[in-house]
Amino acid sequence: MVSTAPRARPAQDLTARVAASAAAGCTVAGVVAVTVAVVAGPGPGLTGYVSEAGIAGSGYAPTFRIGIFALAAALLLLAVALPRRLRPAAGLLVAGSVCTLLSGAVTCSEGCPLPPFERATVADLVHGVAAVVATACVVFAMAAVVWFARAEVTLRRLATAAVVLALPLAGAVGLAMITLGRGAVVGVLERVLLGVAAGWALATATAVALRRPTSRLGA
Repeated sequence: MVSTAPRARPAQDLTARVAASAAAGCTVAGVVAVTVAVVAGPGPGLTGYVSEAGIAGSGYAPTFRIGIFALAAALLLLAVALPRRLRPAAGLLVAGSVCTLLSGAVTCSEGCPLPPFERATVADLVHGVAAVVATACVVFAMAAVVWFARAEVTLRRLATAAVVLALPLAGAVGLAMITLGRGAVVGVLERVLLGVAAGWALATATAVALRRPTSRLGA
């Protein structure tokens, strides 16, 4: 019986590269759309949450949602593109994709109020929890790549650099939300954290997309 493994390998490599290329494109499109909505929209600037650009009634809400949905697609495609030994990271990215999609589908009210300093609606809580969990999933996915991608230097280095930045930022955002609430500190930290997450996704997707067909990349 002839083994199909040699034939399967090129097909798997091609699928991974195509998915990674699409993930990179969706990441760029998503970041651009969200940035346009945040910068050009009527939001409070750095003193508010990024999600405030997507509140109902905002002229840039559709642009914001398109960007969020593009980022959700990027996470899902990146999960498909990752090598098989990185399934824990891929699983976290899938969960992050679902939560990102939910955060885009369920918008918050004006100011995106969250406890303990503000009274929140059910939609505010759903949106807030989904956004927080999505970000956490991406950060933990970085850590999973660091742990499991020992045979692939490039992916591990990218994840290490990202997680070194993301973990303290995530902790700082959480602490600031609990102790300070909505304001400039949380607004700036949130934007930096999201920038690190998007940068890691783009760099990782690009690394997988540009790999040589014969490279194992930890598969």
